[in-house]
Amino acid sequence: MRDNDKELLPLVDEDGRQTGYATRGECHSGRKLLHPVVHLHVFNRDGDLYLQKRPEWKDIQPGRWDTAVGGHMDPGETVEEALRREAREELGIEGFEAVAMGSYIFDGEVEREFVNVFRTTLDRAPVPSDELDGGRFWPVAEIRDNLGRGLFTPNFEQEYRRLFLGE
Repeated sequence: MRDNDKELLPLVDEDGRQTGYATRGECHSGRKLLHPVVHLHVFNRDGDLYLQKRPEWKDIQPGRWDTAVGGHMDPGETVEEALRREAREELGIEGFEAVAMGSYIFDGEVEREFVNVFRTTLDRAPVPSDELDGGRFWPVAEIRDNLGRGLFTPNFEQEYRRLFLGE
């Protein structure tokens, strides 16, 4: 399995308005074409945070732990539609209450993303698809103890520090 470099992605301006299209390969080539993504932080009733393990075949940050749900928006798709599709595809979750946490621009090594962030709380464990190398709930203390150790994606660490630690 591998990512489809020919997949067409929308491009957006710094306010999140669509401006055009580019392929996934172009967006991840280091050209820093701003493209929209959705993230969903999934908590359980105990306050533990579910993280997905990125597969080794991913073109960006293979093998690292990342936000429970994260994915590109498709052309013509709304943020809400993308969030629901990605949650269903990656973790098999549907019918959840999504709480918007805002948006920001992530400037990574080879890509630039307009990130739309949400959170939810589930009563059951998600079921990761074959798009992932599994996942699990992490106690907050365990996440804090492992920040800065190369275990998590830079995007997750930056987002976690900003949203949950107030840094």
